[in-house]
Amino acid sequence: MSETRRVGTVSRGIRCPIIREGDDLAAIVTESVLLAAKSEDGFEVRDRDVVCITESIVARAQGNYCSVDDIASDVKAKLGGGTVGVIFPILSRNRFAICLRGIAKGCKKVVLQLSYPSDEVGNQLISIDKVDEAGINPYSDVLTLEQYRKLFGENKHEFTGVDYVAYYKELVESCGAECEIIFANHAKDILKYTKNVINCDIHTRVRTKRILNEAGAEKVCSLDDIMTAAVNGSGYNEKYGLLGSNKATEDKVKLFPRDAQGLVEDIQKRMKKETGKNVEVMVYGDGAFKDPQGKIWELADPVVSPFHTKGLIGTPNELKLKYLADNDFADLSGDELKAAISDSIKAKDSNLVGNMASEGTTPRQLTDLIGSLCDLTSGSGDKGTPVVYIQGYFDNYTND
Repeated sequence: MSETRRVGTVSRGIRCPIIREGDDLAAIVTESVLLAAKSEDGFEVRDRDVVCITESIVARAQGNYCSVDDIASDVKAKLGGGTVGVIFPILSRNRFAICLRGIAKGCKKVVLQLSYPSDEVGNQLISIDKVDEAGINPYSDVLTLEQYRKLFGENKHEFTGVDYVAYYKELVESCGAECEIIFANHAKDILKYTKNVINCDIHTRVRTKRILNEAGAEKVCSLDDIMTAAVNGSGYNEKYGLLGSNKATEDKVKLFPRDAQGLVEDIQKRMKKETGKNVEVMVYGDGAFKDPQGKIWELADPVVSPFHTKGLIGTPNELKLKYLADNDFADLSGDELKAAISDSIKAKDSNLVGNMASEGTTPRQLTDLIGSLCDLTSGSGDKGTPVVYIQGYFDNYTND
């Protein structure tokens, strides 16, 4: 056998210029990757490398923004401008607070229904232990704000130090709307207060909307029904609406990018022209992983990758090396073991579903796995690496 390769998958953050509206993102991304490849810390571009672009710079280049007033206009037009139930929002200054301001400006009263003890993505209002100690059943009990405060007092988020109950209430009232807060985990509980509802959950939104409609709601919008078309010349997202939006300023949100399939395919063609290699390209948002300390499930975007080239469609088809080593080839070691495992990989079926030797490999979409790797690599702060370049992801033990 040839000399064994010592490095497997590598994920590199690529520094880029600050992106502004109207920038030629395909040219900037391609140039940034090629400059990084030629730098002193450089690399050789290979077939099936992956160029990954954070959704933020795609939306910024598109100028896909909307204001609080744009949201208010859309909410008023779709919900009537009276009393609106706002249920199951996540607890986030970045992800939801500006959206809530727009909603509040578009109605007279907000009945805010918060799930407890935590929101959909794991941000805790209170610990489940406190709920148990109070003798409360979160599956059935509906609490008023007064009952919540009497039972649990003030509870600040572990990482942000924010009491989101007080913060959201003050935010709604600062926009001129009345605010009533309840704590409940059944969508239909909101219908005792109003028949017009915005359900703000992300990954369970279709089910929640169905439950509300079947229970007698009159007007129901998910966040993906708000800002699906331009309002007074604003940005929009026809598929996801406000889902996947982020705070841009105190009065504006950046929406999830739209119409970027052409972008990823353009970058793929540019890389092919410049290097002769067939690379894959994807736009990524939040990864999909859970923080063990804060319990936060890091997936506030509706999908991890809204746009990607065709080679990234599918799931891994991998054998579990430790299973083979401990079972099929338990009597082998050294070069014999390496050769036997290599032969098994080369001879593996194109679909290993149900094969015990693949048990324990990660059964997730490639874009979700790669997006998680990218999100951890680029971070969300001041690294200045909105592009991530991944090599060796599709290699296996037999690739030298």
